[in-house]
Amino acid sequence: MEISVATWNVNGIRARREQFEEWVARDRPDLVCLQEIKASPAQLPEELCQLPGYWCYWHGGGGYSGVSLHARREVFGEPAYAHPDFDLENRIVTADLTVEGASGAAGAGEGLTVASVYVPNGGKDYTAKLAFLTALAGWAEDLRRAGRRLIVCGDLNVALTDQDVHPKERKPGIIGQRPDERALLEAVIGHGLVDVGRSLDPGNDGLFTWWAPWRNMRQRNIGWRIDYVLASAALAGRATGSRVLADVGTSDHAPVVATFEV
Repeated sequence: MEISVATWNVNGIRARREQFEEWVARDRPDLVCLQEIKASPAQLPEELCQLPGYWCYWHGGGGYSGVSLHARREVFGEPAYAHPDFDLENRIVTADLTVEGASGAAGAGEGLTVASVYVPNGGKDYTAKLAFLTALAGWAEDLRRAGRRLIVCGDLNVALTDQDVHPKERKPGIIGQRPDERALLEAVIGHGLVDVGRSLDPGNDGLFTWWAPWRNMRQRNIGWRIDYVLASAALAGRATGSRVLADVGTSDHAPVVATFEV
């Protein structure tokens, strides 16, 4: 059985509603994590909040930030949604999941927790970004100690290494490429997680997920890789693929989809 896990910073779900619906209808990801939805649940149409075939949770407060997490009903039982204590500005939603009818599969027995995460950019409050990443690392370690399998999806707003930034975009000291924030993202991963996209494509110097919205940067693939699927080692060892869907949507980010054999 193969499970697909998708993450996308939509940069406003109301502006990208039709693109989101068309993509989900076409690809039917089993898990969908969105970031920067920029809408409260009350601002979303009822039919969008009840996406056919999915358990849905929208976590937003208006025209800023916000995340969501959707799980396909055919695959997963009803999720238990929650927010860690460090959730500020609607930046993280988690779901404890079980795979329907799959004895011994991911999510059965040891338990599976999935998180949709939108790390602060840091431009307005860099200290808050570092605090969020520090808390995320501690939370990941708590789940590792509890024996839960974990998938962290989202816009983590850090390019992990210089390889994750096009040479024309590498700038010493710029936020998103600083040594201290990179070290904190490494700490998050170090608590039993694997960067699935990079582990499956280690030599790809053009693996980017975000492009500045000018000068045809996306078409020229002059970008950054700041959107990730991180998975517990036991799950990452079953990863069968990871794709950046650069042809989907008009957000400045592209969806990232990882698949796992469970």
